[in-house]
Amino acid sequence: MVSHITAWCKGHPELALTTDASGNMVVRLAKFAIDSVKPLYITAHLDHPGFVIENLLPDGTLEVSFRGGVMAEFFELAPITLFTGADEPVPAVLTGKCAHVGPFGDHYFAKLEVAAGSLAIGDVGRFSMPGPVIDESTGTLHTPACDDLSAVAAALAVMDALVAEANAGKPIADTRLLFTRAEEIGFIGAIAACRHGTMSKDSVVLALENSRSFADSPIGGGPIVRVGDRISIFTPWLTAACAERAEKIFGGAAVPRAQQKAGDSAKRPWQRKLMAGGACEATVFCTEGYNATCLCLPLGNYHNMANLAELQAGTYDAAKLGPPRAAPEFVSTKDYLGLVDLLVSLGTQHPVQPTGSRGSFAPRIDSLWSKCCAVLDEPKAT
Repeated sequence: MVSHITAWCKGHPELALTTDASGNMVVRLAKFAIDSVKPLYITAHLDHPGFVIENLLPDGTLEVSFRGGVMAEFFELAPITLFTGADEPVPAVLTGKCAHVGPFGDHYFAKLEVAAGSLAIGDVGRFSMPGPVIDESTGTLHTPACDDLSAVAAALAVMDALVAEANAGKPIADTRLLFTRAEEIGFIGAIAACRHGTMSKDSVVLALENSRSFADSPIGGGPIVRVGDRISIFTPWLTAACAERAEKIFGGAAVPRAQQKAGDSAKRPWQRKLMAGGACEATVFCTEGYNATCLCLPLGNYHNMANLAELQAGTYDAAKLGPPRAAPEFVSTKDYLGLVDLLVSLGTQHPVQPTGSRGSFAPRIDSLWSKCCAVLDEPKAT
């Protein structure tokens, strides 16, 4: 991903790419004057749960660590694929768990199924699974890693749109991209960015994620303005501003009010949800004093864990289905395109924090009072 983004930026002379001391990547418009004092950062993380070669053992087997959160059931004799960056991918099979645990995750032994080639300590791998495909019948993209690479792709698409606006002579705001590392082992890249001052404290931050879909946050139900995660809620005024923008560009509220019919809600689907199944970098940024919120895509096969609900409920039938095996993650292509459209709108015209302490809903409260205070025999406000 680092190589891809570096090459992509080289093809865009309007952009400047820098990295901080921890290797987090910042992309910004460099060719045009900026009219915003407070930059807007769209952030996404570059990593996905996977294996790292820790040791090449004398008997020809490998010791690998796994970095990320996946249930233990998926590791039993699981087939994996290792990547050297030069040779063809190398297949292997996990043969057991090591007695010790490394600082970044559990360690496993792996038996190679072919000659090792140029495998070296530090090379990476993943569970073996099919490659990417778009299912035209359902409009879903199935691929080994949506989390968080579909968000990375969305961020690059936004910058493409802003470059086109700038090249057309239109005024632009100071929108930047931040791509973080090592999110899957505890937001380490995001924490580093905060401690290095990679983003100025007056920055506004939109963290992008792929979040596990539930019945009330369905895939195909549109991109999600995420109110919070399992740890915290995000900056209220910013979340509200994103929801207001979504209502505007998608043509209505996420769900119809009780007195409305289904056709009275948004013309294009979008969602406003807590998404408490996991945590995301927006919590880190809020904790460190930034105005931050999250926009996300509802995700299937979270962290490649197929049949996750059944496994958690204890209803998975291993005798019938075999041991749990990793499968491609999947997202809706329409959800993805909706996320890009929402981000382009926010990147073109930044959300603005309301003045005073009452928040963005204050004008509505004042309007309601002025209209209906007479029901309490209150004098109408002047």
